[in-house]
Amino acid sequence: MNNLVQRVIDVTPDWQPATALVEEVASVDVLALPTNQFAVEFEGDLGSAVPWQPGEWHNFPRINLARLRVRGQFGDRITVVGGTW
Repeated sequence: MNNLVQRVIDVTPDWQPATALVEEVASVDVLALPTNQFAVEFEGDLGSAVPWQPGEWHNFPRINLARLRVRGQFGDRITVVGGTW
């Protein structure tokens, strides 16, 4: 079954996953909104913070969104768009 993944995430100063599910594997584009005031940070594979500038986006084929973690300043957002095909 194919499922659409389409969400806006309001980031906070604490690390948060890109899904509320324990596991959600999908192919998605992730965008740090160009209207963000600050860079948002994603948790890298070794635990370090990787900053994304406003407007920066990347494509992730078959990623577990529960392991994609983000943080930033209140008022900033990311979008996650794709699906489980």
